[in-house]
Amino acid sequence: MTWTSFHHRGDVLRAVITQADARRDGLLPMDVDGVAETFRDELTLLGALALRWHTRLAGRIERELMTQPMDLEGAVLAAWQATAAELPGVRAILDRYRAEPLDAEMARAMTTSAAKEHVLLSVMAGRASARDDGAAAAGERIAERARASLTVPAPRAASGSPSLVERLRAVLTAA
Repeated sequence: MTWTSFHHRGDVLRAVITQADARRDGLLPMDVDGVAETFRDELTLLGALALRWHTRLAGRIERELMTQPMDLEGAVLAAWQATAAELPGVRAILDRYRAEPLDAEMARAMTTSAAKEHVLLSVMAGRASARDDGAAAAGERIAERARASLTVPAPRAASGSPSLVERLRAVLTAA
């Protein structure tokens, strides 16, 4: 992948995330300009969105643990909720295609992705080690608790230009 194609891929992925956050219908926005040329298929795009979610979640957990190092599980819950509030469309897509994968390959990928997320949650919350057989189950319970008390604001009406926060988020995301 060339430097130019890497940046183009990032631009397209940001456009997909913006569209997903606006729609929040859980469907992959395959109609966004550049998606067909940049991502081979739905699974490739879903993988990129899952990677964005996992990366953002891991970073959030690290930041939360710096501010509340004595409450590991509380930090992990807060990080999951903050990430879900920041990427509501991506979370909706991941949830939908985990529940309703398009094929067996997507089902395997989403099962693996969810298990890795759950292990991360349980390990960072101090509930298990990465090698524990019950780590994924413990992390799934943490995710369910975070989801149960999640409040995500309704999508804003689309305006002609992005807000200052949206522009800053795009700059920070690109970095």
